[in-house]
Amino acid sequence: MAALVNEINREQARHIVTIEDPVEYEHAHMRGVVEQVEIGIDAADFPTALRAALRQVPDVIVVGEMRDPETAHIALAAAETGHLVLTTLHTTDVISTVSRIADSFPPERQNTIRQEMAMALSAVMTQKLLRTKSGGLIPAAELLMVSYGARQHIRRNALQHLHQEITSTRRLGSITLEQSLASLVMQGEISREDALLAAIHPEDLEGALKVKGL
Repeated sequence: MAALVNEINREQARHIVTIEDPVEYEHAHMRGVVEQVEIGIDAADFPTALRAALRQVPDVIVVGEMRDPETAHIALAAAETGHLVLTTLHTTDVISTVSRIADSFPPERQNTIRQEMAMALSAVMTQKLLRTKSGGLIPAAELLMVSYGARQHIRRNALQHLHQEITSTRRLGSITLEQSLASLVMQGEISREDALLAAIHPEDLEGALKVKGL
């Protein structure tokens, strides 16, 4: 996420506000102006910092982690009003990410939140760090570029269809975790065995590797 902030800061004249606990990366002003808020020092908590940030007319808001429903609700509202909101959750794949946001709210509010997510989400990305054959670390990623089909699945709480939606939107840049893992195996970065252990849908990975003759 810090790399995304750096890219925006380097390429675009944007007002960026980051909210973190603690601040992990310091960003110097480049083409953009970056204001960094640290929880416990500059603001009491994430909801308070988010509300204050919205009064500063930012183009980009970075929320270090969505830890509670109030933070998630304000972040969704900010995204719906035209701000680019970047945030993180501790999840393993696209489906669990979308599910966790909705499930953090009381049952009577979850349908409304799903409608808001369907409108607000632009992309969902997860990544796993894997040990390479040379002993280093390398990420395998899953990315869903949210299009009309994904929005409909989120609205209807038919999240089981999002995996297929990733496959059908590859032209937009979407990639399944298994496609990412297969690419790393083909490049010789990780072993076939480690890739299968990391896969959520190992049958998809085996199919991809079989096509490549691995």
